[in-house]
Amino acid sequence: VMFTSGSTGRPKGVQITHRSMMNFLVAMRDMPGLALDDVLLAVTTVSFDISVLELYLPLLCGARVVIATTEEVVDGGRLLALLEAERVTIMQATPATWRLMLATGWKRTPGLTILCGGEALPWDLANRLCERAAAVWNMYGPTETTVWSSVKRVDAPGSFAADRSPVTLGRPIDNTQLHVLDAAMRPSPVGVAGELYIGGAGVSPGYFKQQERTRERFVDDPFASVSGMVLYRTGDRVVRLADGDLKFLGRTDFQAKLRGHRIELGEIEGALDAQDGIDHSVVLVREDAPGDQRLVAYYTASATGLVDPATVRAALRQRLPDYMVPSIFVALDAFPLTPNAKIDRAALPPPRAGGGDASPAAEAPPQGALEGEIARIWCEALGRDEVGREDNFFDLGGHSLLLMQVYNRLRLLVDIELQVVDLFRFPTITSLGQFLQPFAV
Repeated sequence: VMFTSGSTGRPKGVQITHRSMMNFLVAMRDMPGLALDDVLLAVTTVSFDISVLELYLPLLCGARVVIATTEEVVDGGRLLALLEAERVTIMQATPATWRLMLATGWKRTPGLTILCGGEALPWDLANRLCERAAAVWNMYGPTETTVWSSVKRVDAPGSFAADRSPVTLGRPIDNTQLHVLDAAMRPSPVGVAGELYIGGAGVSPGYFKQQERTRERFVDDPFASVSGMVLYRTGDRVVRLADGDLKFLGRTDFQAKLRGHRIELGEIEGALDAQDGIDHSVVLVREDAPGDQRLVAYYTASATGLVDPATVRAALRQRLPDYMVPSIFVALDAFPLTPNAKIDRAALPPPRAGGGDASPAAEAPPQGALEGEIARIWCEALGRDEVGREDNFFDLGGHSLLLMQVYNRLRLLVDIELQVVDLFRFPTITSLGQFLQPFAV
């Protein structure tokens, strides 16, 4: 049973049979493929379903698995060093982790096969990965159909550099069917968008002790040759192209992926609306700069008082995991509306245009040359004009990719073998400055 976030606030336990897992592993052994002489680098927490491939597939094939530590996974430089030291031939990770490694100046690893999944793979990232590895595969699939349900080898670097849409989803793995259906569950013609339904050996029996939710998402398969088969409604909008590949268009609901984590935005909005001072909220995953995804909360204030983003974040962390806590808060007088009086999410302003949450920089500015230099580096990475010495880097919108930018620049300021984990340990300018002061150049 693998638990995933739910819009009700209660996680859904997805039941997966051994039969489904074995079908998945045997399919992966053949394509993308794993052999006796391969070395796989495992970087995924066991709470994420794609760890099934990393831990069980090498056992099935007699290959070797190298398990990265938590400190190595969040440090692109250490991860790259481990990959090279262990002569890794295959590695699976989300786009965010691959960008983390690219930020270290990674040149090329001949013989490496890259598996990229967990969220949409942009063509700009795919092209950069193709330049550095022997093979790149885009992997797609929800937990409910046993890890990956389709694969696509990316073998044309550069040809789609100007296309902002993600890499296509490819073809189904063995004993798996991908159906693009309209609202009446009729097949959508080539070029016509529909919802993706998945059938076959990987489909889960349903959610653990949630029969109503199971009936909503697992429906009778009208295309099956035998009775009793079901399809899983993914909630993903896709279109089938002329060559048979599927192009991802977005979600049919407000579920989203952020750095590999599947989240339902309604769950965050419900937690926000319960906070004092907030009348109503809308949460989006925004990517205003390429590769820089952030969770942004837009809200209108109630008449009872002011909203302190730091206080709200602290309260949310009591209810939600860190990756579901918005990094930026934008106050609005009113939400933009569509002609039919619904909130127009597409019209919500970029955070800076909307006036994001204020930093207490004016009340607690950086002190001394070292703190000033740290603040300057932070501002450039975060796209801010100023930051306060007690501000938390992650509360200001920082994440692991931006942290690598800060890390690479900070190393030039100090005479110490700085570790990325140190930046997690000292997330404010005050604490980081005190830690680095004895080693300042």
